[in-house]
Amino acid sequence: MYTQLLYINWNPDPEMFKLFGVISVRYYGLLWAIGLFLAYFIVRYQYRDKKIDDKLFDPLFIYCFIGILIGSRLGHCLFYDPGSYLTSWKGLVEMVLPIHFLPGGGWKFSGYQGLASHGGTIGLIIALWLYCRKTKMHYMDVLDMVAVATPATAFCIRMANLMNSEIIGKPTDVPWAFIFEQEDMIPRHPGQLYEAIAYLILFFIMIYLYKKYSKRVRRGFFFGLCLTYIFTFRFFVEFVKENQVTFEDSMALNMGQWLSVPFVLIGLYCIFFYGRKRKS
Repeated sequence: MYTQLLYINWNPDPEMFKLFGVISVRYYGLLWAIGLFLAYFIVRYQYRDKKIDDKLFDPLFIYCFIGILIGSRLGHCLFYDPGSYLTSWKGLVEMVLPIHFLPGGGWKFSGYQGLASHGGTIGLIIALWLYCRKTKMHYMDVLDMVAVATPATAFCIRMANLMNSEIIGKPTDVPWAFIFEQEDMIPRHPGQLYEAIAYLILFFIMIYLYKKYSKRVRRGFFFGLCLTYIFTFRFFVEFVKENQVTFEDSMALNMGQWLSVPFVLIGLYCIFFYGRKRKS
């Protein structure tokens, strides 16, 4: 059925090493951390470039980290698997805490197994609104600066998904197909890699536009471009990815696609209409 001559057999150990022989250091967590710290340094550079007081920057990372983490986790639980988390007290606890209750009793530390990018985006937007209320900064100015850095983080997150062999693509016979051995031996689209490459390209576009045109574009442009690019690509790449949960199999568009549509519309509004002076 499939020829395996050119396919990539993919089966990395998610664990890089054990620190002191006890603490597991995984690619997933490390790449998430690298993505967040890249965003940290990129936004700090913009604050200094715009001569904004460092005291206003200091709490920003905490707001972003908490907003992304809570939003991503709640997004996964509520959008993709509400039945498992909202029907028992154990599910509610697992939704909030990184633990898993064992069938025979007791529990174990599991980490947050399930994070949704749409929920993370909503959580970040809310967290930045709270940050701006406290610091009195213009909300859209902060969204624009964070948007310039967001693709770098998105790239790292999708590479983390690739290292975890999760969010896999549909079966295919393209020569660059991956065989995710932890899933099955069928060649599949490396959907995570498609997204990672797309977000890396967006990051370079953002840096170029910021360097050349940041003083000429209207407020909301970078935020709008980030939303429009990422979620338009997300909408179309879903056609070559497996559905994450079974209830999506009966839907014309899957959950990721439906959730992407409002973000694209918001992004287009910010690019073309936000900040325009109304004619009397």
